[in-house]
Amino acid sequence: MRAILIREHGAPETLKIEDVPAPVCGDDDVLIDVHAIGVNYPDLLVIGGQYQILPQRPFSPGKDAAGVVAAVGRNVTSCKPGDRVVAQVEYGAYAEQLRARGDSCFVMPDCMSFTDAAAMGLVYQTAHFALVERGQYQKGEVVLVNGAAGGVGLAAVQIAKGLGATVLAGVRHPEHAELAKANGADHIIDLAADNLRDALRRQVHEVTGGHGADVVLDPVGGDVFDASLRAMAWRGRMVVIGFAEGRIPTVKANYLLVKNILVSGLQWSDYRERTPEWVRRVQGELFSLYTAGRIKPNVMRAFPMEQFAEALALVKAGKVQGKVVLTTAREEN
Repeated sequence: MRAILIREHGAPETLKIEDVPAPVCGDDDVLIDVHAIGVNYPDLLVIGGQYQILPQRPFSPGKDAAGVVAAVGRNVTSCKPGDRVVAQVEYGAYAEQLRARGDSCFVMPDCMSFTDAAAMGLVYQTAHFALVERGQYQKGEVVLVNGAAGGVGLAAVQIAKGLGATVLAGVRHPEHAELAKANGADHIIDLAADNLRDALRRQVHEVTGGHGADVVLDPVGGDVFDASLRAMAWRGRMVVIGFAEGRIPTVKANYLLVKNILVSGLQWSDYRERTPEWVRRVQGELFSLYTAGRIKPNVMRAFPMEQFAEALALVKAGKVQGKVVLTTAREEN
């Protein structure tokens, strides 16, 4: 099979597609003929050697893929050969075949395409866990989603709206505002406003009648995080998902006390490793929302696997609205 290999960490354009032996399917594993591959921001960190989990080289990056089951180990009950599945893994998805644990493979709804399944993987799981588990969302609350045009952000907008929230989408550009509105956002919060420290709170209060945001999902960090903290409702909950802006913010503990607010973090892969049954339950909920028409990934573009560096360049430049995916020759045919 062909795979994109990391032999030395560096820039995406330094990687090459190579012919490598097909993975061996163990007793607890599933072997998948890959049709579509999710492209995620953490892939850049893995390729650059900056991610917290880095296996021994050479290896293929990539955390989610969709395809057809070619073989299963004798202990696997989650799927069978011929099933259409999406799999979530720590690495290895940038390849024509993927070996994944059986408990990390999910049979797709018949109405779901491989590209949609690959695009939904990591980002929709992350958004759901951030909103429902860490954010303790309750139906009807006000949810502020920062970076709302990105992969996790747009997924969060759709999921929050699908679960009955009033959704505020924090964005920097007019085209991002249009995308967020088209995907369910009730109000737009301008993250490019002057004096963001005061402007963000003012905007949130204007559209919520002074109530503030019950839940804030923040993959941005930096000044956006600082300003969002001041826009929270009494007993509000903020979930830290990432630091796309670059600066890792700090919190003065007395501010949490005075406003009775909660700030927590989300590292989704811990749930996959520690509580796979919880991840499976959430995946079922996401599939149900998809089949009901409440969520659908915005696949900005599907690139042939050979153009992986171009796809990753868009992610690095912050130019992806929703998701980009890679496709193998199986999907293209």
